[in-house]
Amino acid sequence: MSAFTRPELHRVAVFVRHGVLPIETGIVHRMFGRVRDADDQPLYEVLTCALEPGVVTTDTDLTLNVRHGPEALAEAQTVVLPAAEEDYVERPHDPLAPELAAALARIPGHARVASICTGAFVLAAAGFLDGCRVTTHWLSAGYFRAMYPHIDLDPDVLYTDNGRVLTAAGVASGIDLSLHMIRTDHGASVANEVARNTVVPPHRDGGQAQYIRRPVPAPERSATARARSWALDHLHLRPSLADMAEREAMSVRTFTRRFREETGMSPGRWINEQKLDRARQLLEESDLSVDRIAHEAGFGTAVSLRQHVHAELGVSPSAYRRTFRGTPDAGS
Repeated sequence: MSAFTRPELHRVAVFVRHGVLPIETGIVHRMFGRVRDADDQPLYEVLTCALEPGVVTTDTDLTLNVRHGPEALAEAQTVVLPAAEEDYVERPHDPLAPELAAALARIPGHARVASICTGAFVLAAAGFLDGCRVTTHWLSAGYFRAMYPHIDLDPDVLYTDNGRVLTAAGVASGIDLSLHMIRTDHGASVANEVARNTVVPPHRDGGQAQYIRRPVPAPERSATARARSWALDHLHLRPSLADMAEREAMSVRTFTRRFREETGMSPGRWINEQKLDRARQLLEESDLSVDRIAHEAGFGTAVSLRQHVHAELGVSPSAYRRTFRGTPDAGS
């Protein structure tokens, strides 16, 4: 018999382990469980599963009575893996425990897989994060990089979305990620209604913007911080590699090497990501024309903006704006 009572619903499985953070489990149930259609019918079915059905301990004096085993993963369309205490031990999940590896192997290839906080360590050990841009709690970022230097980790973001694989930075970021997935599935109005019912903001740090702007590292801690800060404030000037190197009084070659050491990416890639992030923010939050957004974000022309948005997101700026705002965009 299926572990799900309503097979026509989108099936979300929360896979918990002993020592799980109960708040992260509750976030997924609360957010997805509140999604309704126009007839007030649920759009998701959410259940909790574990390596074995029964009592699962948490990092508090609470316990969870889990009804489903790992077979539920095979029927899920979305799998969410919260953090657990075992993620914080010496070299967690290295190697991955056989029973845990066998459970994760049940996840269908078409299913969406997400982690919250240090749940990313499990997905990394299982190979889900290879080739992805990911995040985890900032306190664990250094350790994650040491264990998985081949994975592109960005500790500055609330969450990342690689299509099938998503990661959230910390406990509260699980809310942001859940709303993002709901918004992706059903649009901004549905996600906004869930946010209102849960009494949380539908977007943090300036509407739809995914990134948290942390203070630029002090000069003694970063050789490229001032250049990055200047570039973010002057995207409309279309800063070049030479401009940024000059800000730090370095040669282009030296600056490029130091930049890559500090950020894990080339200056050109970093600039393009910031420009796209600014364009997305303006598309989501403002009524500016696409021409104006192209200028403000540093793309120069609307044609260039359209090309970059389509290449990175697979849609036009106008389609992107309609998805996240539900309004037409004249001149896109």
